[in-house]
Amino acid sequence: MTIGLDKKEAQLYLCLLELGETNIARIVKKSGIKRTTCYDVIESLKEKGLISIIVKKAKIFYFAEDPRKLERQLDEKKHLLSHILPQLLSVANLIDKKPTIRYFEGVEGIKDVYRDTLNHPKQELLAWISDDAVDYFDIDWLWNFYVTKRVEKKIWSRSIAPDVPYLKNVKTFDQEHLRQSRLISPKEFPFQVEINLYSNDKIGIMSFREQFGLVIESKKIYTTLKSIFEAHWKSLNS
Repeated sequence: MTIGLDKKEAQLYLCLLELGETNIARIVKKSGIKRTTCYDVIESLKEKGLISIIVKKAKIFYFAEDPRKLERQLDEKKHLLSHILPQLLSVANLIDKKPTIRYFEGVEGIKDVYRDTLNHPKQELLAWISDDAVDYFDIDWLWNFYVTKRVEKKIWSRSIAPDVPYLKNVKTFDQEHLRQSRLISPKEFPFQVEINLYSNDKIGIMSFREQFGLVIESKKIYTTLKSIFEAHWKSLNS
């Protein structure tokens, strides 16, 4: 019963199969799962099509869908995989060392991406900067903690940033922040994510509006993006 379900999902689904059409109070009592957690698990099972809801006289009742849905869903996934597997294998064969990708959520997750760059002192960091950080990130943490730590660790930075008033002002601190900045037109080159290249094989990507970050570890991807950065850097006036 746990195929495609975690422990609590399987536990609650079995409970609903036994109870039939029922309310949240009986589900909590039967499953032994906390009420607040039950709602989260129910929502997850609803998204998987395994639980349905009906309303009777302004009261909400839950019931489990036919368990054979699990088998059908598994068959559908196998069918999809059989179609895309050859393409996936052909791509995999082109890469000597498979890149590792780590995903981070929320403002704290983005901070973790920044913190990872601090693990490589006395190296150069290359960055395409997004001014979205001003409105969608903890800008005080960025300048008062991160930049301070980067300077302490003697991590020099070269950045290409949008030519907007805020970042023009940031550029005036380049020398004390161990940074060289070059500015570009945000209309011609709208940077909607920030990209950091560091450690000779890592790429940090931060989407401030969407509140997530990625760290990709791949020498080939790093080398390619570094070449693009250098070409871009040379094309700009200091």
